Amino acid sequence: MTNTPEQIHHVWNEWHEATKAQDRDRMAALYAPDAIFESPTVVALGGTSDGVLRGAGRIADQLAKVWATTPDALGEWYRTPDYYTNGSLLMWEYPSQTPTGRQAGLVESMDIENGLIACHRVYWGWVGVRSLLRDQT
Repeated sequence: MTNTPEQIHHVWNEWHEATKAQDRDRMAALYAPDAIFESPTVVALGGTSDGVLRGAGRIADQLAKVWATTPDALGEWYRTPDYYTNGSLLMWEYPSQTPTGRQAGLVESMDIENGLIACHRVYWGWVGVRSLLRDQT
């Protein structure tokens, strides 16, 4: 399934803005009702043992929990203006090295269907993983 360039750009831009604003409802609106979310934070913050959540509301709740409990890991949410898409896959990076210092370093990978996030996978770099592990001790 291919989305329009405008739909892809909307998800890319709005996800970043909702994250920076820590706006749970704005974030939930980007996900399909039955969306899937995979991230180490799901395990680290007591979501599920397999790291997978289902449903827009649960995903938005998880992201709100991440914002509230791992501020040191998240850093400044710097990203370049570049992203990759093939019309259904959307990917971008929050690099660990930023113009002003370091941040977690994440890769966001999303399957987009009908302009909404159907599946979202978050890959954490070593700076963020180290912080998540430290928070578990």
